[in-house]
Amino acid sequence: MSLRVVAHLISKPDSIDETLEVLLGLIGPTCAEDGCVAYELHQNTADPTDFTFIEEWTDDASLDAHLESAHLAAAREKLGDLLAEPADIRR
Repeated sequence: MSLRVVAHLISKPDSIDETLEVLLGLIGPTCAEDGCVAYELHQNTADPTDFTFIEEWTDDASLDAHLESAHLAAAREKLGDLLAEPADIRR
C-alpha cells in the first residue's frame, strides 16, 4: 500500500515567481528518489499564491528520506523568505 501526501504552500504575493521557480526545481530530483511514485505541483488558477504538491510514496521510509534530502533542505532555506506561512504537509 502506498502513502499519499498533500503539501500546501502559500507564497507571499510579491514572491510568486521566485516561489514557483524553487518548487519547480524540486520535481526532477524528487522524482529520481527511491520510493517516489508521483510528485505533482499544482498552482491555483484563482489564487496564484496557492501551491499544492500531490505526492505518492511507496512507504514511510521513502518519504522520511525525502524529507531529509539535500535538495529539500536547500528549498526550505530559500522558501523561508518567500512563503506567507509555514507549509501544511499532511500524510
